[in-house]
Amino acid sequence: MKNAIEIRNLKKKYPSFSLKDISLTLPSGCILGFIGENGAGKSTTIKALLGLIKTDGGQIRLLGKAASRENRALYNDVGFVLDNFTFPEGMTALQVGSMLSGIYKGWDNSQYQKNLRNFSLDPKKKIKEYSRGMNMKLAIATAISHNAKLLILDEPTSGLDPIIRDEILEILRSFIQDDQHAVFLSSHITSDLEKICDYITFIHDGRLLLSEEKDVLLGSYGILKCGKRDFETIDPRFICSYRKNDFGAEALVKREFLPDRYIIDPASLDDIMLFMVKGQKVS
Repeated sequence: MKNAIEIRNLKKKYPSFSLKDISLTLPSGCILGFIGENGAGKSTTIKALLGLIKTDGGQIRLLGKAASRENRALYNDVGFVLDNFTFPEGMTALQVGSMLSGIYKGWDNSQYQKNLRNFSLDPKKKIKEYSRGMNMKLAIATAISHNAKLLILDEPTSGLDPIIRDEILEILRSFIQDDQHAVFLSSHITSDLEKICDYITFIHDGRLLLSEEKDVLLGSYGILKCGKRDFETIDPRFICSYRKNDFGAEALVKREFLPDRYIIDPASLDDIMLFMVKGQKVS
């Protein structure tokens, strides 16, 4: 199985922020969830992937080819949906398709028409009459209508109701079924990522904190809740980070290392993010 994305030691420096040595891999046939708080560097990474900014170091390969601002032909095989992007409000979906057919070499109008039907989008309705959910489905419909093998999505389910979000997740699941496609999905809605992703990459303050298979990640960590006295008896090597309160302590722990006598609750992606960023480290 080849890799759809390979990033090695990516760097980008701004006056008030730096992306520092980001490395990750996304195999074909998989979905990678990209998480981190606002300002962590997610948008900068996506812009680098799409060749929208000049980087200061590192390598990016998409679909086995070196990505660069000069190699624009590569992006015929990459579909992308950026947060808050909409097509011109006066256009219809039919007009959007006509416009994009002149941009993408591999544009497949019959596939586009099929996508519009599958997504319940009226091809003759003006974009200004679309809801946010309809706009997002249109953006995805266009992204997968030029034979793209890789989708790069920035917050595609943000602000949408649960039903529309679930529809979009099903679209992404279908997209990768043949193992020749892949999805890079940046989102704050970690519950969506837990449902659909094969890999999770977490960045904070421009640095990579973890990049692992989702099932391995969720299976490795747990939340331990105990009294203060019991907490003091735990080997510090097993504690990733912790928070104390009036009743005791909560800690993010590596499940495999703790004896069975401890009761450990499953850790969600939100739990892992919060403890890694805001929890105290054992000195």
